[in-house]
Amino acid sequence: MATSERPRLGFGTTVYTDDGKPIGQVRGFDEDGVYITFRDGFEGMSVEHVRSGHEFGEAHLMWRCLECGEMDKLEDQLPETCPSCGTDRENLYYWTED
Repeated sequence: MATSERPRLGFGTTVYTDDGKPIGQVRGFDEDGVYITFRDGFEGMSVEHVRSGHEFGEAHLMWRCLECGEMDKLEDQLPETCPSCGTDRENLYYWTED
């Protein structure tokens, strides 16, 4: 019985519909699933893309660790590993805080 290899997803990976139409890029992961952005480039990952609006305050773009829950401000990019538990960058995702 042949087994098919599961695709490896990471930040910026293009996501397609079943019929092959691209719908966006992976923006983040958490225990609920995958977050997709429809904007191109780093702007699609920026706080301008996820800002909650003036009526509700401003959102601050951060990163969060899926393994231990550690959070910190996002500088230019995600850290290579979580400074708290050491898990790889693949277990870090973008997070917003008010």
